Amino acid sequence: MLEQFKKHLDKFIIISNDEFVDITGYFERQRLKKKENVLTEGQICKSSYFVLDGILRKFFINEKGVQQTTEFAIENWWMTETFSYINQTATEFYIQAVQPTEVLVIRQHAFDDLLEKHPVMEKYFRMVYQKAYAAAQMRVKLLYEHSREELYRQFLKNQPAFLQRVPQYLVASYLGFTPEYLSEIRKKNFS
Repeated sequence: MLEQFKKHLDKFIIISNDEFVDITGYFERQRLKKKENVLTEGQICKSSYFVLDGILRKFFINEKGVQQTTEFAIENWWMTETFSYINQTATEFYIQAVQPTEVLVIRQHAFDDLLEKHPVMEKYFRMVYQKAYAAAQMRVKLLYEHSREELYRQFLKNQPAFLQRVPQYLVASYLGFTPEYLSEIRKKNFS
C-alpha cells in the first residue's frame, strides 16, 4: 500500500527512495470500520488523512438534524477539516469512513516537522490543495449551473464507478437531495 502513496507523490514531486522511507515515518497507518468517525463536531481537527483503500466522507448535521455530506475522499485523495486544522478551533463537521477504510494519518505536529525537514513536500501539498480547490470551484459552478436532475446526470457521467461504491442516500446528501428525490430521478433516467 505504501507503493501506492509513492506513486501518488511521484505525480507531483521527485523524491528518492531513501527520502520516501523517511517521509513515510511521519505517517501512521490506520484501519477504520464502516461508519467509524475520525472527527466529530466539537473536536479540534489535528490530523490529515490520505486514503489508501476505501472512502471517507465529511458531513455536518443541519438545523433539521439531517446529515449533509460536503465531501468524499476515495483512494489517493486527502481529507481533513481545513478550517479547524489551520485555526485549531472546534469543528462543526464529522469525518467518517463510508466502508472499511485504510488511511495514512499525519498529525499536525508531524506535518510541521515533515515540511521543515522535507521542503519538497510543501510543493506537493500546495499542488494537492490547488487541485482540491479547483474541484471545489467546479462543484459550486455545477450547483449553480444545473438543475438537480442535470446535476445527478453530470455526476453519473463523470463518476460512474464512484456511484457504484457509495450508498444512494449518501449520494443524495452530497448532491443536496432527499433520498426519495434521488430515487425518483434514477427511476426517470433508468426506466
